[in-house]
Amino acid sequence: MSVIYLDHAASTPLDPQVIAALQAALTGELAVGNPSATTHVYGRAAAARIEQAREQIAALIGAAPRELVFTSGATESDNLAILGLARGRESFGRHVISSRTEHKAVLDACKALGKRGFDITWLEPQRDGRIRPEQVAEALRPTTQLVSLMHANNETGVVQPIEAIAAICRAHGAFFHVDAAQSAGKLPLDVGATPIDLLSLSAHKMYGPKGIGALYVSERVRPWLEPLMWGGGQERGLRPGTLPTHQILAFGVAAELARKRRLEDARHLEALVQQFKHSLEGLSGCWYNDPTLKAMEGEAMDGGRLPGLVSLSLEGVDGESLLAELPQLALSSGAACDSATGEPSYVLRAQGVPRELAQSTLRVSFGRGNTREEAETAAGQISAALARLRAEDAPGAPPGGPWAEGSAGSLVEGAKIRCFLRLGSDGNLEALQFRLAACPHTRAVARRLEAQLAAGPCSAEALGTPAEWAREAAVPVTKLGRLLAVEDALQRALGSAAAARSRTIEA
Repeated sequence: MSVIYLDHAASTPLDPQVIAALQAALTGELAVGNPSATTHVYGRAAAARIEQAREQIAALIGAAPRELVFTSGATESDNLAILGLARGRESFGRHVISSRTEHKAVLDACKALGKRGFDITWLEPQRDGRIRPEQVAEALRPTTQLVSLMHANNETGVVQPIEAIAAICRAHGAFFHVDAAQSAGKLPLDVGATPIDLLSLSAHKMYGPKGIGALYVSERVRPWLEPLMWGGGQERGLRPGTLPTHQILAFGVAAELARKRRLEDARHLEALVQQFKHSLEGLSGCWYNDPTLKAMEGEAMDGGRLPGLVSLSLEGVDGESLLAELPQLALSSGAACDSATGEPSYVLRAQGVPRELAQSTLRVSFGRGNTREEAETAAGQISAALARLRAEDAPGAPPGGPWAEGSAGSLVEGAKIRCFLRLGSDGNLEALQFRLAACPHTRAVARRLEAQLAAGPCSAEALGTPAEWAREAAVPVTKLGRLLAVEDALQRALGSAAAARSRTIEA
């Protein structure tokens, strides 16, 4: 069975026309010339095609071509916007405003400024994930030089009211930076009509290649922006280095396709979301972490949520185990840059989502190539996986009692364990079962202990220790605390069994 790709918020596959542009740029004269070497035909050909791509990308956001600076991606664009402006305009003020739910590229750049003595105001989102314009207005100071907010959140798809915020910033005299990596090509963007000063773009979020992006730099902010690197003076002195012709040309084709297909794509993506949600109707303990996107009317579209992205939290299960139970679905629990940490999403926590729900969240992001059948299949597989995991933590005792019971931990702590056991007349363990909601490693340890008892009665000591379990199951150091919960539940069940046995003997 093939895997259904549902992680387009992390990266999109290359569009066939983009692949064709890449192949063309990697052969013939375009593959030879350095676009900075304009003294010969090869360099001039590369330079001309780069300017054509610059026009295509600029048209996507309503900018003038000369206002675009090519970078390696949105992360570099964010850093150039925030750190570059801080360096160039430090004497005018050392106050920056951002929010708790920004991409790490913005959060970490602002934190770096904080270490240099800048004062950072972190705006707290409302429960729906939005930053209200009045929050920005209240946070502005005479020393505020920059406000940096993303257009659409990469985890929840929540769209911020950037038009209203931009107007407030312009009236105050503060510059406004927008991370539009997720929204460009999916939502209307016009920097000519909206007073945005800096805007970050990424090609691989719009069916273009990885490793290439751009920063829109308005003429108003250009005199104050300093480069982060120094070298050949390319890109109006803001981003030195030989331009990657093939990547830029492919980026241009991707941007032109995104501009032409925006409404068509949005309608398709929202049809998939509606099918997905419809297929999940009636599923208990399912919460969506975003506002509902209203139906489109002509060119108008409600700005509540990014088309095609769904963030859903599921009660009573561990998120890592849920993902492990879905091998045929390529999706994530949140941002790709945070997927290896094992920590619940800081975006959802800042939004007020309880920890136990934040750590059992799935991000489903549909793309051009997905179908309604895939959306329905995905919903069915999620429902089935959820049922299997919830059955492992079903209320009550297992059949075949009587049992002595002991419990420890909780989902908030990363592992909720209930242990059920019986002692034989000789005091040895003769039966053992666990009911639990925990990560795959903890579940594997619990099942290993059950299998050990199923092979024959043994003493409690023969089951081993958490350190031994960790070695046998290759449990990461970060999860050793969860094995202690297994041990605690086991010891409490043993204590309960011993007490009951003692009462029986006395009787």
